[in-house]
Amino acid sequence: MIEHYWHCDHSVLEICPLGPLEETDFQALEAQVDPVISEHGRLAGLLINAGHFPGWEGFAALISHCVFLRDYHKRIHKIAVVSDHTLLGFMPRLVDHFVGAEVRPFPAADYQQALSWLAEPG
Repeated sequence: MIEHYWHCDHSVLEICPLGPLEETDFQALEAQVDPVISEHGRLAGLLINAGHFPGWEGFAALISHCVFLRDYHKRIHKIAVVSDHTLLGFMPRLVDHFVGAEVRPFPAADYQQALSWLAEPG
């Protein structure tokens, strides 16, 4: 399950995985993101607020996650990963080579800094 919150007049989307990710989570995110992208051409930022990564409910959820990334990574300007988990701290450096967005890790204590960075123009 993924909770989501909008910041900065619907230009920054925060997502918080609460349990194993499900296929329907990505359909719900698409329904939130599509109208913003239609109106503005892109999303200024995506904040992944992940104290831990719960994994996927099953293979279909993993495929939905990959499809979501494939379809949206060029339409998101910046991605901030907020987590104290060591593995998630390295994730931005790995995915930065595969996505069009600028990706940066932030420790949980720097949540507000991550949100400010996403809201900055550029």
